[in-house]
Amino acid sequence: MIGHWTVLLPAILLDLILGDPHWMPHPVRWMGAMIAGLENVLRGLLPKTPVGERLGGVLMALLVGGAFCGGSALLLWALALISPWLAWGVEVWLTYQLLAARALERESMAVYPCLIGGDLPAARTAVSRIVGRDTQSLDEAGVAKAAVETVAENTCDGVVAPLIFLWLGGLPLGMLYKAVSTMDSMVGYRNARYQFFGWAGARLDDLFNLIPARLAGLSMCLAAAVLPGYSGRGALRVFLRDRKQHKSPNSAHTEAACAGALGIQLAGDASYGGKLVQKPTLGDQLRPVEPQDIPRACRLMYADALVVLALLAGVNLLF
Repeated sequence: MIGHWTVLLPAILLDLILGDPHWMPHPVRWMGAMIAGLENVLRGLLPKTPVGERLGGVLMALLVGGAFCGGSALLLWALALISPWLAWGVEVWLTYQLLAARALERESMAVYPCLIGGDLPAARTAVSRIVGRDTQSLDEAGVAKAAVETVAENTCDGVVAPLIFLWLGGLPLGMLYKAVSTMDSMVGYRNARYQFFGWAGARLDDLFNLIPARLAGLSMCLAAAVLPGYSGRGALRVFLRDRKQHKSPNSAHTEAACAGALGIQLAGDASYGGKLVQKPTLGDQLRPVEPQDIPRACRLMYADALVVLALLAGVNLLF
């Protein structure tokens, strides 16, 4: 595990510097294309029954996960035969692309100047790029809350969980995690189309995030305790109380900790496709959500990542 730091640290630096430019080829886009293509093929080949669709989802998970996990391992092995430095450089580059801290900050902070400048329509447009809910009727607090929730929830699957899997197994395991996460985001829905076909992807994502989500929530509480202006006690109290207030077993851990750290209330009812979806709230409304909570959530995300990195480094030193 110690050897992965020589790849992980420069990859983190690249993420902080470059983020995720839209023009750059990206493994997640390749995963998305493979998932979409396999879905069409498998739906055409297998019976349109619950068993057939579940089998299709399982086969897709095996093919996509195997292709990116095994493919990245094979690529690094082949490149190492040419030059160890070439293999290292490619691994650093691909590892960097699996991290999303800078992109998460950049996309959420695009909302902030619009709110500060009083341009609510522009703020709604900016936040619509990073959330799935309807944004046309959101007020200033609703837009800010949506951006904060995106940062808080994605602190796990965009930052902390990739760091953990990359630390454990280098690029191949990081690719496997990202493939599972991408499958869940594309087919892991509880609707008529994906109830059975998306079952394998959704359950795998639940399994892969089982430990990272809880670790990310706890480490966020610790980060809030040391950051000036945040409440570590509030973060831990709300984390312990509200972290299970979500249909997904992993989604509310970091969001609850963030709400407690900032002293605000997150989640609650939201409109999707013109339909109101009722959801529990997370945290206590000690004050209204404000635009400044967006950069506060970003700082908390970075602090959470630092705490996790320190914990992982501590494990290496001890063992």
